[in-house]
Amino acid sequence: MLCAMCIPFGIMVVISFWIQTGFEFTQGIHLKNYAEFVELPAYRVLMLRSLAISAACTFATVILSYPMAYYVAFHVHKNKMAWIILMTLPFWTSYLLRVFAWKIVLGFNGVINSGLMTLGVIDQPLEFMLYSPTSVVITLTHAWAAFAILPIYVSLEKIDRSLLEAATDLGDGPVKRFFGVTLPLSLPGVIAASLLIFIPTVGDFVTPALVGGPDGLMIANIIQAQFGKVNNWPRGAALALTMMVTITTVSLAYIWATRRLTGRVA
Repeated sequence: MLCAMCIPFGIMVVISFWIQTGFEFTQGIHLKNYAEFVELPAYRVLMLRSLAISAACTFATVILSYPMAYYVAFHVHKNKMAWIILMTLPFWTSYLLRVFAWKIVLGFNGVINSGLMTLGVIDQPLEFMLYSPTSVVITLTHAWAAFAILPIYVSLEKIDRSLLEAATDLGDGPVKRFFGVTLPLSLPGVIAASLLIFIPTVGDFVTPALVGGPDGLMIANIIQAQFGKVNNWPRGAALALTMMVTITTVSLAYIWATRRLTGRVA
């Protein structure tokens, strides 16, 4: 298993230092591909856009998933497994089908625009609904919802109910009890859910290609193009490694910040 991961990664690291001219590779240690990332603003813009879209998707998914996980953990007493299965229904269909479904819903003449125009809320279709960063965030939020619901649910389910009873006996109301006991104790699940969503969505290239349009393209689309029609593997490998280092740095910073936060809460 370790070899299956390390060997391809090592090959990619080696290739990233090569230079490709036409169909020929110039082997050795060259920093040209990495220098291009620093020198060309387009790469930096795409990287920042990818981080922003993934951060927005992560925030939206966690905010929307927490109430569902909370309801199942605290208010469903029978058939909890059935509820969990229902919450994972999106994974029963193809990822591409889900993306295409959102393309129909968010389209210029899609379900949302047609419904709003029928109700007289808008006079003309909302153009930002499709082929924009907004459509990418909406689609990714739906596609990755289960990855947020499940760890948050597990974290909520493990909370000792006697702590909530003790808080009630001390005079805490529902709101104070939630922010003083439930939320702090469920933060490990929230942190895990955030990382499970943020890390893979930065590297998603299918969703931006189908619903993002020119303004919704992400760094993974450029990497895919380098390995595909552009056929410049060294540059693609360098961009992929740069993306991996960036994601790792952001994730470690997030973990460090949340640990300090949870330490203060505790």
